[in-house]
Amino acid sequence: MAKNILGLIAGDYLVERIIETYPELSREDVVDALDYASQVIDEEKVIPRA
Repeated sequence: MAKNILGLIAGDYLVERIIETYPELSREDVVDALDYASQVIDEEKVIPRA
């Protein structure tokens, strides 16, 4: 679900719209998904584009 939430955020959805679209989610769920993604990215090696 974190991937879906990131896609929605990238698609310019606000947290409120995500919650309206997925009423089973809470604001905390969205924040947790973003926090999870942030932690995963921090663990990955980032290779700059040429």
